[in-house]
Amino acid sequence: MKHVDSESPSDVAHWLRSESAILWPALLGSLSLRRSRCIRENCAACRSGEQHQSYVLYGRANGRRVAVYVPEELVPEVQRSLDNGRALQDLLHQAAPRYVKALKRARAGAAESDED
Repeated sequence: MKHVDSESPSDVAHWLRSESAILWPALLGSLSLRRSRCIRENCAACRSGEQHQSYVLYGRANGRRVAVYVPEELVPEVQRSLDNGRALQDLLHQAAPRYVKALKRARAGAAESDED
């Protein structure tokens, strides 16, 4: 890979594609363990205060908060996907200034060749 100060827009795109390829599946949101009461009148767990636990993935869709139940056996995979989502966000934050700088260099290079 070229030095960051001399990379082209296509170099940045190639870098981003190669770095993000290993980050699938990637999710945004948060995984929470919640405890809630059930609807049974004489539930021993609810009477003891222990309640019932379940995992929920919280996220946003169309500006609204959404919650999706996650079965306990899927929690490790969902957590890995959330970690990948945060890593992908970090890559996108890194890519933004690199891509803009590369676009500026390409524009400046095109302007110099037009002057020749």
